[in-house]
Amino acid sequence: MNQRPNILLIMSDEHDPAVTGCYGHPHIETPHLDRLASEGTTFDNAYTACPICVPARMSFMTGQYVHQIGTYDNGSPLAGTIPTMGSYLEAAGYETAVCGRTHFIGPERLHGFGKRLMDDAEKWKHWNMSAPSRTPDNRRGSNSHVTECGPGENWQNDYDSTATDLSERFLKSRSQYADRPFFLYTGFMNPHFPLLCPQEYFDRYYPDRVILPRTRTEPCDTQHPSIQQLRYWLRNEEPLPDDISTTATAAYYGLISFTDDLIGRLLDIVDNTSLRDNTVVIYVSDHGEMGGHHGIWQKQCFYERAVRVPMIIRHPNAEGNQRIAAGANLIDILPTLLDLAEQDPAPLPGSSLLPAISGHAFPDRPIFSEYHALGALTGGFMIKKGDWKYIHYVGLPDQLFNVTNDPDETENRADDPTCADILSDLRADLHNIVTPEEIDQRAKANQKIKGINRAASS
Repeated sequence: MNQRPNILLIMSDEHDPAVTGCYGHPHIETPHLDRLASEGTTFDNAYTACPICVPARMSFMTGQYVHQIGTYDNGSPLAGTIPTMGSYLEAAGYETAVCGRTHFIGPERLHGFGKRLMDDAEKWKHWNMSAPSRTPDNRRGSNSHVTECGPGENWQNDYDSTATDLSERFLKSRSQYADRPFFLYTGFMNPHFPLLCPQEYFDRYYPDRVILPRTRTEPCDTQHPSIQQLRYWLRNEEPLPDDISTTATAAYYGLISFTDDLIGRLLDIVDNTSLRDNTVVIYVSDHGEMGGHHGIWQKQCFYERAVRVPMIIRHPNAEGNQRIAAGANLIDILPTLLDLAEQDPAPLPGSSLLPAISGHAFPDRPIFSEYHALGALTGGFMIKKGDWKYIHYVGLPDQLFNVTNDPDETENRADDPTCADILSDLRADLHNIVTPEEIDQRAKANQKIKGINRAASS
C-alpha cells in the first residue's frame, strides 16, 4: 500500500483570516475551521501573492509569482504550458481531481488535473478576458458589491453546496477503495460578494455581534494616492452609513459561517472513514476582504485585511494546535505538496511548509505580493517581514508600517529617520525579487496587447 498521504485542499474566496475563531475573532462561529486548527498547524502570517482573484489563484496553482507567469489581472488566461499543482501531482502518480471554483479563464478547464468533478460558473470562465481600464476616470458602475447586502438567496451558495456534495461523493468513494493516493482540490465561491447569505446565518450576527472597523470613516483625501484612486474606482470614496456597514458585515460573517459548515461536511467524511489516518487537509483563501477598513470594501491593496490569508494544514502524523509566526505565501503550497508526495523540489520561488508542520525551525523570510489590475494606475509591490511591511507603488510615495504596533496601519513610517535602515533593508529585499519599474511596464504592455486584440475582434 502506498503510504504517501492523500491530500484534500480547500480554497475559499475573499476570506479575511481575522474573521475566524481560530485567528481570534470574538464572535464569528467557525467551529470546523477551529477544529482543524486545533488538530493542525495555523500560519498566523500567511499572505497572497496578489490581492485579486485570477492572479492570486494562478500564482497559487503554479507556485510562481504573478510577474513570472504573466497573469496580471482577471482577464489573464494561464498558459497551458505552465505546470500547476495538478500537473506535478499527476506526474507523481496521484489521482488528481478538481471541484468547483478555480477561476481558470479560457477554454482550458483542467490545467494538469486528471479530472473535474464540477466546473467554474459560466460567468467566471470567460469573464473580462480583456485589458482592465487603468485610467484615472475609470470606475465601477456602482458600489453594489457592498450595498446590495443582507439576508437573501444567492446562486453562489447553491454552487458551493453542490461542490461540497460532489466532493463528499469523491471522498466516500476513495475511503472504500483507492489504488493510489489522491489529491482533491475543492474551491468555494464564498465569502466573496455579493454579500447575501441565508437568513439563519445572517441572524446569528445582526446587529449586536457585528464589529465595525475603527478606520471605516477615514477621509479619502487624507489617504495615500493609490488608496484614493482605488476608493474612487470602487465608488467607496464616501464612507458608508453605519446601518449599511452593519448589514454588509453581518452578511459577510454569515457567509463565512455558511462556508465553515460546508468545510465541516468534508472534514466529517475524512474523520469518520479510513481516510483519517492518511489524509492531509489544507485550508486557504485566495486573498482577504477589507470589510470597510480604511473605507474600502473588496481587496486590491496591501492592507492586512486584503493581503493576509488564512492557512491551516492538518497532517495526521504531526502535532496539533501549532502556530507559526514566520511568514508564508500561497506560493509555498505547491512546494509543500511536492514534499508530501516525496518528490524532488521544483525550481520554484516558494518553500515547503512541511518542516514547520513537523516542528523544525522555520525562517522568517521576506514575503512578496504585487498588484497590476483595476483601480491601480501604477504597479504595486509589497514586502512583509517580521513586524514590518513595505509597500512600493511605482512613481508614488512609499509606505512602511509596523503591523504589530500599528495593526490598523495608520502610521506611515517611510519618512521616519529612525526607520531608515529598516526601509533600506526591505527595499533591498524587494529588488532581490523584482525591478518594480520593469514589471510595471511589462504588465501594462501585456494589457495594451489585450486591449488591441479586443478592439480588433469587436
